[in-house]
Amino acid sequence: LFHTVKPNFIAQAGDPHNAGDGGMSIWGLRDGETQRFFAAEKAPRIKHTNIGCLSMVNDGNGRHSSQFFISLGADLDYLDAQEHTVFGAVSEGAEALQKLNEAYCDKEGRPYRDIRINHTVVLDDPYPDLDGMHVPSRSPSPTAEQLKSSRIGADEELDENKGMTMVEIDEKINEQETAAHTTVLEMVGDIPDADVKPPDNVLFVCKLNAATSSEDLETIFSRFGAIVSCEVIRDKKSGESLQYAFVEFDKTEDCEE
Repeated sequence: LFHTVKPNFIAQAGDPHNAGDGGMSIWGLRDGETQRFFAAEKAPRIKHTNIGCLSMVNDGNGRHSSQFFISLGADLDYLDAQEHTVFGAVSEGAEALQKLNEAYCDKEGRPYRDIRINHTVVLDDPYPDLDGMHVPSRSPSPTAEQLKSSRIGADEELDENKGMTMVEIDEKINEQETAAHTTVLEMVGDIPDADVKPPDNVLFVCKLNAATSSEDLETIFSRFGAIVSCEVIRDKKSGESLQYAFVEFDKTEDCEE
């Protein structure tokens, strides 16, 4: 998991606890907590001159564990001064770096949606394995605890309208707009509660033309049945139409029709 992403600076990962203060070196995996860290290069020869440098994180005491970052900007002299050790570079996939740079993050740099490395393939390893070191045949699957997150999951579906027809989407949008308008009416004091509903024999009419009068509405709706009252709601001070009205029918079935 990339627990920290800072645009045009770095994208940091390698902490199994996703907090930024964890990690374990390969020697620590074999020999235990006492070998959690290994010494960083005192004067790294490769500098953070390009976008896509892979670098080990210096813990501030001249040591590395398993945390690393990918540089998202060029000529990052600050990183050289902190003695973070460059050990590789991104040779393909510039579009992935661009997506990292565009990630939405909180003020601490934590992406709102999890960004994970799902799989790693070693094409060539010229170095001998450590004695007593077990090398897995595949990338280890993250544990349930590691996958647990308060953020949007990496594989979580964000399309709320997936599987819906255009008619259903339009109905949903209309319902959301109506709810928003109702909340505004509550805020300005025109209705006591956003969830208030008129009686079953009262029709709520919205999005009226500003010139439409109560008499116009009565003429339009009287063909459905006898109308008890019809009122276009107007601003208390200016008298201008707020472009919604209530039409009260004598019978509920006429209102429903």
